[in-house]
Amino acid sequence: MHAILLIRCPDRPGIISAVSTFLFRHGANIVDLDQHSTEEEPGTYFMRLEFQPSRLDVPLPELGRLFAAEVAGPAQMEWRLTTTAERKRVAILVSRHDHALLEVLWNWRRGDLRADVWGVVSNHGDLHSAVEGFGVPFRHVPNAAAVRAAAEREMLGLLEGQVDLLVLARYMQILSPAFVERFPQKILNIHHSFLPAFAGADPYQQAWDRGVKIVGATAHYVTAELDAGPIIDQDVARVSHRDSVEDLRALGRDLERRVLLRAVRWHCDDRILVHGNKTIVFS
Repeated sequence: MHAILLIRCPDRPGIISAVSTFLFRHGANIVDLDQHSTEEEPGTYFMRLEFQPSRLDVPLPELGRLFAAEVAGPAQMEWRLTTTAERKRVAILVSRHDHALLEVLWNWRRGDLRADVWGVVSNHGDLHSAVEGFGVPFRHVPNAAAVRAAAEREMLGLLEGQVDLLVLARYMQILSPAFVERFPQKILNIHHSFLPAFAGADPYQQAWDRGVKIVGATAHYVTAELDAGPIIDQDVARVSHRDSVEDLRALGRDLERRVLLRAVRWHCDDRILVHGNKTIVFS
């Protein structure tokens, strides 16, 4: 087991020294360290650090308390301390498209995600048998515009306090700002275009109409503004004038699966820090 320390703070000389000296003094062995500092003045500093806690002279919770008092407080740090033994509780929201959902479930069942899948919630019943084949609970919560308030109340009753991350695996409904506010930086969406291009509905049709030469997919955190949250990962594929809208959709499905899985894995491995409307991803 490793411990993971994530830090964001005002940039200044001596941060690495202060953190590493503190950990050395308490018996930690650092095995991985990544960092980034922004260019603006004053700058912001980011760090992801992994260390072996087996020889600590104090329990890990006490180490966190001492770190807050001796290092984090004086340096004005926002920080969190987790371990690789901790697993995020993940709920997946989906409509009728199964490709992104199944990619996450396959990798979870193989043990390739540091997560526990709490269940799947869908506004349609089509994928019930596919999901239960993984031994995962399936909840059908209809969510048309006329019943949206009631549907979101039901989903909040199911999810709030039960999960650490909501994954929108082609969930084709817009979540209200009030719902999104209950899960800050804990809702992750896959959008089927290379944002900020072709936001909104039917982006492959939009892309074909525009005659693009690439199509893309974007994983991002969800905010109140549609398709405008901090971007975590993107990928693209080349297309030509010979490709139909259906060809673009087929190419896009492969992109969506890969991009969503990477974003979910990085979130569950505590590799992402949000900075305004951007992300720092220590991948």
